[in-house]
Amino acid sequence: MCGIFGYIGEKNTLQICLKGLKQLEYRGYDSAGIAGIKNNNLIFCKTSGKIFALEKKIEKQNLELDIAIAHTRWATHGKPDEKNAHPHFDTHLSLGVVHNGIIENYAILKDFLKNKNIKFSTETDTEVIAQLISYNYEKYKNNLYLTVHESLKLLKGSFAIALIHKDHPNIILAAARESPLAIGFIDNKNEILISSDPNAFIGHNLNVFYLRNDEIALLSKKSIKTYTNQKKLIEKKTSLLEGKNQTFSKEGFDHFLLKEIFEQPITIQKAMLGNISEDFGTAYFEGLKFSSTELMAIKHIIIIACGTSWHAAYIGASLLEDKARILTTAEIASEFRFKNPIISEETLIIAISQSGETADTLSAVKEAKAKGAKILGICNVKNSTLTREAHSCIYLNAGPEISVCSSKAFTSQITILSLFTLLMARLRHFTKEDGQKFLSELKKIPKIINQVLEKQKEIKKISIKYSKYKNFFFIGRKYMYASCLEAALKLKEISYLNATSYPAGELKHGPIALINKNLPVIAFCSNKQTYDKTLNNLMELKAREAPILAIAPNNAKEILQIADDIIFIPNTIDELAIFPTTIVGQLFAYNIAKAIGIKDIDQPRNLAKSVTVE
Repeated sequence: MCGIFGYIGEKNTLQICLKGLKQLEYRGYDSAGIAGIKNNNLIFCKTSGKIFALEKKIEKQNLELDIAIAHTRWATHGKPDEKNAHPHFDTHLSLGVVHNGIIENYAILKDFLKNKNIKFSTETDTEVIAQLISYNYEKYKNNLYLTVHESLKLLKGSFAIALIHKDHPNIILAAARESPLAIGFIDNKNEILISSDPNAFIGHNLNVFYLRNDEIALLSKKSIKTYTNQKKLIEKKTSLLEGKNQTFSKEGFDHFLLKEIFEQPITIQKAMLGNISEDFGTAYFEGLKFSSTELMAIKHIIIIACGTSWHAAYIGASLLEDKARILTTAEIASEFRFKNPIISEETLIIAISQSGETADTLSAVKEAKAKGAKILGICNVKNSTLTREAHSCIYLNAGPEISVCSSKAFTSQITILSLFTLLMARLRHFTKEDGQKFLSELKKIPKIINQVLEKQKEIKKISIKYSKYKNFFFIGRKYMYASCLEAALKLKEISYLNATSYPAGELKHGPIALINKNLPVIAFCSNKQTYDKTLNNLMELKAREAPILAIAPNNAKEILQIADDIIFIPNTIDELAIFPTTIVGQLFAYNIAKAIGIKDIDQPRNLAKSVTVE
């Protein structure tokens, strides 16, 4: 979840590292720090809070560094304060480490080192890495590479680290196990950058490769040496990242989240681009490595994901059962990995992760692969861990999502799942005409979303009205229940208000006891199949004085007599109604957050974009 950055080169080290950290701040913003070697001394600066606080402190210290490692933290072990901020050091202040991941056996190692009279100054698992390497340094005769190689063998868990040592003032050592770490360099290797995410290399054209499986890289100007966990020197395959002319901008919007909400008509089109065949009424995916014969043999699909991606999985499971008639379940990845699922050669696992680095999803993928399942990844980031672990991968092509709260990636995931459902249905019972009809409706979605976005002022006005409440119920049936799940999560994430989602029919089985005039109900009513039943549920709520806001299709006139407020949206088929209702939910959450004065909408408290710890 944390962000690591490092730089070796001839340009302004501090400026480049700070710029890199700002690109990584979505990964955590509890504290930040930087360290380097100058005149054979280890020099550092760190602080609690966001990058701008570190920037101000650096200016006051008049810091200058030749090479540097830097970090932005999402707290796991220890409070989010300056003491626990990275980098972390050994007792002698001879080496510094930045780390992303979790060391599961840190307490055992810490006790061992304490028994060797080594004193600890922080609560973190990362300090254990620094102290352990320092303890072993003399044992391995001051050979930094060998020391780190042997020390990493003692660590259990996942990690990506960058390390500097005052005895090796021109070297950064980098290593990774089950945690992302990219290394980028210009052709002559006069500039080398390290990052948890290659998006932080924006502004540079670089050759990029990734460390994995306990690989260690020794980096110095004009030199990159990469070793396997068997100490074999290897040449890593690189890809060219052309980021010199790329920038991230809000383009006039108040927040990245609002910008990304308004990008969705375009990103949905990108998800469809090149993946549909109108003549044959089907979908196809370039790069999908499963043959038609293999796909036809699939009898069971399990979709695994976390958070917003799990809400997309829920929709995908419903679509695949309804349309393709394949037994499908949506599983929360953090729970799935501890189950004992029934998996066979006829099982397909679909793993969804925007970043491709979600730790729980990756762990679930490994469990399923070990049982012989085929793995299909749905991901937004090329070269991420999921794309390497999956047997095949479909990309969202949504572009970088800067706001911590997902918006455009979610609707792109649903687009891909809709197209994959079409492909699987056409391989079975769906006729060409059935497929063409479905594609015709799907192609209307970008226009429908534009029509919803045009209601921003209306939605803002209603959101302000409801911003006085502290608790919310979101209800819906079938496909609309997924809308509730996602809308409630968005409201919790960016407004810090209590929002709970229920299938509408479940209210009378307990939750209705909470209903009163101070608990508004946000009702998603855009499925024709469940519309009448949902109205019955709303009547039960109205009888108990609940304020009701309904999101309903334009032709739903009956609801005028029931709801206190209504946001009408364009009609579409039930299977695709998740798209316009999702946009309403996103705008509702955003406008409430603004109305109650939330400042950090793009970076909500306690959250991180890429959840790389379990």
